[in-house]
Amino acid sequence: MSVGQGSAGSQAPVGAQGSAGVTYNKVDDAYFEARRLKRYARVWSLWALGVGAVISGHYSGWNLGLSNGFGSMFFAAIIIAIMYLGLTFSLAEMSPALPHTGGAYSFARTSMGPWAGYVTGIAENIEFVLTPAVIVFFIGSYLSAIFGTSPDFQPVYWIACYIIFVGLNVIGVELSFRVTVTVTLLALAVLVAFYVSVIFSGQFDFNRWALNIGPDGAELPNGGGAFLPMGVAGIFASMPFAVWLFLAIEQLPLAAEESHDPQKDMPKGIIAGILTLIVSAFLILFLNSGIAPGAFAVAKSGEPLLDGFRTLFGTDIAKILAALALVGLIASFHTIIFAFGRQIYSLSRAGYFPGFLSVTHGTRKSPHVALIAGAVIGLAVMMVIWFARGAEAGATVIGGTLLNMAVAGAMLAYFMQGMSYIVLKTKFAHLPRPYKSPFGIAGAVVCMAIAAVTLYFQLTDPVFRTAVFGVAVYYVIMMAYFLVIGRHKLILSPEEEFAVSKGETEYKTH
Repeated sequence: MSVGQGSAGSQAPVGAQGSAGVTYNKVDDAYFEARRLKRYARVWSLWALGVGAVISGHYSGWNLGLSNGFGSMFFAAIIIAIMYLGLTFSLAEMSPALPHTGGAYSFARTSMGPWAGYVTGIAENIEFVLTPAVIVFFIGSYLSAIFGTSPDFQPVYWIACYIIFVGLNVIGVELSFRVTVTVTLLALAVLVAFYVSVIFSGQFDFNRWALNIGPDGAELPNGGGAFLPMGVAGIFASMPFAVWLFLAIEQLPLAAEESHDPQKDMPKGIIAGILTLIVSAFLILFLNSGIAPGAFAVAKSGEPLLDGFRTLFGTDIAKILAALALVGLIASFHTIIFAFGRQIYSLSRAGYFPGFLSVTHGTRKSPHVALIAGAVIGLAVMMVIWFARGAEAGATVIGGTLLNMAVAGAMLAYFMQGMSYIVLKTKFAHLPRPYKSPFGIAGAVVCMAIAAVTLYFQLTDPVFRTAVFGVAVYYVIMMAYFLVIGRHKLILSPEEEFAVSKGETEYKTH
């Protein structure tokens, strides 16, 4: 079944200036006919979409936070897990109440108006466009280990991966979700194999390997270091990297218009996904750090899981192990490409982004223009950093910079989503809520507070401050576009019509 919208409704000042300084333009059925999506997903697919989007963070990226000491990363992971529980349970309530492809943007748009919706949409756009760029950097690291290529060859891997997985997403939602379920299950199977191997190997020595970082950041050859070698400050410094253990599960609401029953399936998929990820996150933190080469070396690695496999099984089968470890990165790369395609699509369909970006494929009904545009932007950012810092720049420079840019966008989006939940809870009590968060407003407030603290400490880190400033520059450009052009080109898309009517207009499908 296809999803779209009928002719523009009469609840908004179509073709006239709205109270928020925005203008809605009249369109006919042909506009939405060219922007149809197909329904396909159920609970199992949604669970795989959420877990698959995140799972690469259990393969690479999280480990950079170990440079502040194991204890710092451990407590940071606890704090960030609490933030994500508050976020995901809030989303589990909001997404079936507002089952639109817009996700975070639509929540903020309905609760706080078009400007807040746009601000939230841009934050999530930064997150979802840059997160695949981080992942494909680590994919390049693993492929280099497999094929023994030089660092100069990395961009070839990046381009090839974007072409292949954007292509899979363009082919259609059915194939996209089938690939998502398959690679997510494979990725989890590889992690489970690693966990079991460590537990029964006899090589786990927490004191020797996990605690081998001194207060000056130097390696302690025999371990036995402090649990918090950098003190409490190390916890805050590690929080952006702990985010990588859960980042992007919030993309699930973007699949609302491709879900058969979002009111029932979305809460189940989100909650099952976050619980799966919390268990896996703490297992990888303990087990990958507690064997050779230890936390000090793992903190600087572009392929920490592969380092662990080498310890367990030796280097003779390193290429086979690297291929296995690659599965998790591919799972997340593929699923977050799905996310940025839908996120760009929804903002374009509503007029916030140029309208051509939301045109869907004539037969496959996938948002192919949005998918290609997001890939080009993400790849362009990678290339700029690559050529600015040089081919020899490692995971802490290229991967770390991109990671922090994605996390900065995510923290802004989480703060706005928490605020959206509070406003919807207090001012839109009439909205039907098939699911209600057990944490309520308190969970949203905690999520907002932790997101704000994480963003603040990103700004205090001189290594990654430039990344956050880069996000700020993008914001200035996009807000200038909306002020001058975008706010005069809005369309009564499903999200907009629902928001303008304050939830009184039933969401239309046909």
